[in-house]
Amino acid sequence: MVRIMDVAKRANVSTATVSRVLSKPEAVRRETIEKVMEAVQELNYQPNLLARQLRRLETKTILVVVPDITNTFFSKVLRGIEALTLEHGYRVLLGDTDNDVEQELEYLSILQQKQADGLILLTARMEASVIEEMAQQYPIVLACEYVEGAQIPTVSIDNISSARKATEYLIQLGHQRIGCITGPLTIVLGHDRLKGFRQAMAHNECMIDPLLVQEGDFSYESGFNMMTKLLALDAPPTAVFAASDQMAMGAVKAVQAKGLTVPDDISVIGFDDIAFSALFEPSLTTIAQPAYEIGVKAAELLLQLIQQEEIRRDQYILQDELVVRLSTCKCR
Repeated sequence: MVRIMDVAKRANVSTATVSRVLSKPEAVRRETIEKVMEAVQELNYQPNLLARQLRRLETKTILVVVPDITNTFFSKVLRGIEALTLEHGYRVLLGDTDNDVEQELEYLSILQQKQADGLILLTARMEASVIEEMAQQYPIVLACEYVEGAQIPTVSIDNISSARKATEYLIQLGHQRIGCITGPLTIVLGHDRLKGFRQAMAHNECMIDPLLVQEGDFSYESGFNMMTKLLALDAPPTAVFAASDQMAMGAVKAVQAKGLTVPDDISVIGFDDIAFSALFEPSLTTIAQPAYEIGVKAAELLLQLIQQEEIRRDQYILQDELVVRLSTCKCR
């Protein structure tokens, strides 16, 4: 079955452009229309005519797209989204991309086919131009992640400031040789949290050993593997900032697997304050995001867009909190 994405790829345009050619050709340049229609004919694409006819009807459904449903952080955000949307008679449809950009694009087609009234993206790994173009035609809100410079309603914390706060806490405890297990550096969260780490180290005149910075993918397994690398160094760190709680937990287990203890031998601090962080052994020092509040605010903005109400501003930065528990202590 030929999909709209196949047509877009053949014509070398976005899926949003294909949709606009088929629904509002008067808003598209002639040469673009010709390219798209040529691809439609070559692939024998049959658009969903029923969905197009129902374009202006409400489905009372909101689509929420997450990068990894196994990360319990997103469950708090989803609770916040549902708390508000259910009050207004909307149901929530959940889509898990499993960190696959192509899957993100597939979920956008659900919005284009009018199977949902609006979209909340808790991940933004596709090309910025694609999201921006879609946001001009459909109600879309970004939460947790963001697209730099885009005029799309966004709800998040200041990840740079938060990572700086976490790192400075380790420095205040007397640690100088501090490692960092980053998230994927191809996405904004990985980049921002590493930037905050570097800022704190530079501000406090602490040398950053490149060997102490290892790239993870926010998963428990990557935290375990990257910490194992750090422990193999001739001079391992006395403390580690992990850019997610799941990686921090993996890092703790790697330390324990070597017969060492946290925090006596190595302090570990995480990020997100997922539900298991307080129950973990040792309980995890971390940066707490107001996940529930992020969800509520994202839902509020999306409902305003759906109802065509004015959005006062595009970006909302909520307050994080450093939660001190037992995985960190003074450098010995």
